[in-house]
Amino acid sequence: MRLGHTLELRPLRLRTGFHTLDRWLYNAGVALRPPVGADLVYGVDLDGFLWARRRKLPFVVSLKGVIADELKNERGWVRVLLSVQARWERRNARRADLVLVPTRYSEGVARRLYDLEPSKLAVLPEPIDLDGWTARFVAAQARPRTGATVLCVARMYPRKRIVDLLEAAALLRGRAPALVVRIVGKGPEWETVRRRHQALDLGETVTLLGDVSPGQLAEEYVSADLFCLPSVQESFGIVFLEAMAAGLAVVTCGAAAMPEVVEDGVTGVLVPPRDPAALANALEALLGDPARAHAMGAAGRRAVAAYGVERVAGRFLDAVRLVVGGMRSR
Repeated sequence: MRLGHTLELRPLRLRTGFHTLDRWLYNAGVALRPPVGADLVYGVDLDGFLWARRRKLPFVVSLKGVIADELKNERGWVRVLLSVQARWERRNARRADLVLVPTRYSEGVARRLYDLEPSKLAVLPEPIDLDGWTARFVAAQARPRTGATVLCVARMYPRKRIVDLLEAAALLRGRAPALVVRIVGKGPEWETVRRRHQALDLGETVTLLGDVSPGQLAEEYVSADLFCLPSVQESFGIVFLEAMAAGLAVVTCGAAAMPEVVEDGVTGVLVPPRDPAALANALEALLGDPARAHAMGAAGRRAVAAYGVERVAGRFLDAVRLVVGGMRSR
């Protein structure tokens, strides 16, 4: 609205508890009651794939994460269901006039896995509500410090490699006895992570918090010294922006899109993937050098300004104007 445009949002209302079915039902509903009178239709990931077969309006798809790439690190039913969703997403991307992806990494993956022409793709980063997060950080109360705190926030999928952080914490237990690791989030790997936590006898060194409210999450950010997510596959990683907005140095892996979001040696430290020892060394080095960690956190605060909502929205409008103009001239 502030940029002079209006948006009609069609939310996902029915939630059966079976996400893949929910997404198909949502798309069936869009096809049965197609959009009319709009200058542009915008779909996220696979949304729009049924309607787009007979569309008459300009259509832009935003791939927040390339599902065909994400499923490579999954297993069991999660992998099977993501494979179904990936087929729908591929159709959606191929039927769109323009496909937006958040990083150069995801651009290359989308081209290869979905067989998309380079001219059909544009890189547009994920936005972050900086005003909203700043307000939550100001309202949050930091916990009393009893030692160094490393925060991890993730939806627990195998690709997030939370178990590597547990292994790193076990290695650091004797080297940094006051260390506390706090992990926010749940997901398919929750039980695997919980069992590994018990097997390593991590006790209160690592706290598994599960899902928390936005206010509680803000408290975790302002109470932490570092942020760590040893993921091996991200198309972007919005939690990195959240951590940077909170002024935290980031430790993650030099894989997938992470080097595009976290600048090694400037806003954080990148380590080899699936290497708990390297992860432990990076955490120990930053915890032992608070001035360097603080400088990285300050650099992150400056860098995250480029991802503010209005700045990204302006880039979005620039990207879609040609699509709308091209459809009108046909």
